[in-house]
Amino acid sequence: MKKCLYIFLLILLTPAFSPAQNINGRITSMFYSFQRYDSPGSSAKYMRNYEMVSLNVNKNNYSLRTLFNFETDFFGEQTYDPRIRFYNIYVEGRDLFNVATIKLGRQPIFNSISGGVFDGATVKVNYWDVQFTGYYGANVPAYQKLELINDWSNNDIYGAKVTTSKLTNFFFGLSYLHKNYKPIDYSARRQYDTITYPAMFIKHDASKFDFVSAEASFDNQKGLSVDTRYNFDLNYVKTSLFELQGRYEAIKNLGLLFYYNYREPLIKYNTVLSVFDGQNSQEIEVGADYKLCPTLTILAKFGDVIYNDKSSQRISVGCNTNYGSVFYRKNLGYAGELDAISASTGYSFMEGLLTPSLGVAYTHYKLTQEDKTQNLASLLANLNVRPWRTLSCDIQGQFMNNPLYKHDLRLMFKINYWFNTNLNVM
Repeated sequence: MKKCLYIFLLILLTPAFSPAQNINGRITSMFYSFQRYDSPGSSAKYMRNYEMVSLNVNKNNYSLRTLFNFETDFFGEQTYDPRIRFYNIYVEGRDLFNVATIKLGRQPIFNSISGGVFDGATVKVNYWDVQFTGYYGANVPAYQKLELINDWSNNDIYGAKVTTSKLTNFFFGLSYLHKNYKPIDYSARRQYDTITYPAMFIKHDASKFDFVSAEASFDNQKGLSVDTRYNFDLNYVKTSLFELQGRYEAIKNLGLLFYYNYREPLIKYNTVLSVFDGQNSQEIEVGADYKLCPTLTILAKFGDVIYNDKSSQRISVGCNTNYGSVFYRKNLGYAGELDAISASTGYSFMEGLLTPSLGVAYTHYKLTQEDKTQNLASLLANLNVRPWRTLSCDIQGQFMNNPLYKHDLRLMFKINYWFNTNLNVM
């Protein structure tokens, strides 16, 4: 029944796009192979297939936007294989009455608290350099099924945001978010003795987020830029996050970087995790970047993370060039000890026909001084082939070696096809 609501909506709105003026989108086929160890000495091989379609049908100021994929496994089906996931399927009307944009259906939601997709409606109004956005809906069902969620009242989402750039060089934003989330009820056995202790039905109450957020930015176009963000948790009545970052170009080609972060653990209200005494953390980082020449920039940063009565430090240095980057990072203190070096490169040949890229990293780390040092090596190699502007292929290999996974090798092959067709409308 709930699936029929989406189908009915599409049928109802079809006349608005018939005949359509433009159809565009992308079709992606991907094959991903890996080996998974279920237990020591026991493993299974998988060959996952993903078929993704992004399709937009446009007419005047109206669009029907969809994004969905089909996935299955060639070697052995996993739970719920094969399956279709619908990430987007919504109707959009732009510049209505010269001020408003409306979206209706399954659509993405972006915010600093809890993003993702939801089923519902969004309204955006632009007037006098002020933008107002309001939305209302609910979480999507598991595996992004094409239907509405069963318990809408315990999974509702709504909020609003006001932004403005009316003042020169400034940007301000204020928003509110409410999001309920009810985990799926399930049966489980709590003891090894399954005869004496039969399966129990585990039922959860809905938990929720209620946040007010503010953000502000300043850029004088002369070398100074600052961004800030503040989140306040209405359920726990306390600051959840304060973030400040910026860059100041003291002299030509030399930039001074700064970053500060205060963060409380992001825990949903009314969950069992709320009984634990989660500790906040503060993070301070300063650094500099210097452009030696148009193709080479070097960077250096030092950061300190404070956890209640403990602290952890990190140091990173490296360089960016037109051909790739090289970085070294060192961590020490409460969060563990780590030394890592990484490098990546990529370059296009034959006017973009071939674009190989390569990334390597080597790390050795331990959580405490008493622990044994562990080593990890990883390699990623990719070749992109684009014979035409609308068609490209990627062949990628991923390799990792560490004490847990030993030799982990994964392979991926992907084909992308873009299309954009303007239709002749009589």
